[in-house]
Amino acid sequence: MSHGAGGKASRRLVEGLFAPLLLSGSEKQLADAAHLEIGGAKIAFTTDSFVVRPLRFPGGSIGELAVNGTVNDLAVSGARASAMVVTFVLEEGLSGSVLEAEVRAMAAALSRAGVAMVGGDTKVVERGKADGMYITTAGIGAPIPGVHIDPRTVRPGDKVLLSGPIGDHGITILLARNELDLEADLVSDTRPVLPMVEELAAACGPALRWMRDPTRGGVATSLNELARDCGLSVELNEEEIPMHDAVRGACELLGLDPLHIANEGQFLAVVAADYADIALNALQQSEGGDQAAMIGEIRERPAGTVLVNTRYRGTRIIDMLVGDPLPRIC
Repeated sequence: MSHGAGGKASRRLVEGLFAPLLLSGSEKQLADAAHLEIGGAKIAFTTDSFVVRPLRFPGGSIGELAVNGTVNDLAVSGARASAMVVTFVLEEGLSGSVLEAEVRAMAAALSRAGVAMVGGDTKVVERGKADGMYITTAGIGAPIPGVHIDPRTVRPGDKVLLSGPIGDHGITILLARNELDLEADLVSDTRPVLPMVEELAAACGPALRWMRDPTRGGVATSLNELARDCGLSVELNEEEIPMHDAVRGACELLGLDPLHIANEGQFLAVVAADYADIALNALQQSEGGDQAAMIGEIRERPAGTVLVNTRYRGTRIIDMLVGDPLPRIC
């Protein structure tokens, strides 16, 4: 299970097996989406699978999640989603009303995102083999002019921005399973982040170095991947990281680190220091970005490391997610 959790085991699997054998030399820089040129046309392309349990949860459902997740992977690569295809893997015995509800949720999410569904496929597997329903998507889009996302462009002194509170999705899913005697007024943050990305790109253009939506593995894993890819250090300020009290409380009770909890409607960005205040203001003025914050800075040393300055004036190293504390979350 840890090989699918988005942390260290996932990275080893991808880098040790999939990338060497399947990716061409020019595409071995791992990212949320690939940017290609075909017949002179520049496109961005991504794929994802969704295996969340339960299928419906406060704030969203697997159908909505599938659309938003695909749109967001393109957005943080610097592209606007245009079209998608979808595959449904349905379990024998799935209620027709449950399936219809998810198709309707998907249609509504497509309409909100301004994306067309242009094709798909359906498979049915034996009872007990698919948690009711799995969804796989592929999305295609056009690059946003003037935006070039590459961890190799990140420099010491650059600032780290976060679009909003972390941990809502992962903790919401955990509580929705009714496996713990905990209650919280919390909903998933699933949403398309493209409007915020476009505002950010318009405000700082080439000064926008890198973006990522911290889904599986959370903020800690995304920033560890950045630190490794750029060969620099990321220093975070714990008190600046937005988080709802319900998420903080649940993590303290369960012994989880909020920085490892999945998000489905937030993104991280690194911008040049000279544009940091402009970028933050643009995010806070954008739809849904009112809780955006500047949470850290890129440092030269210690290379490949993420450090967190705690509220108790200490410093700790935060590593990638190890294991799979919250399976079936996205």
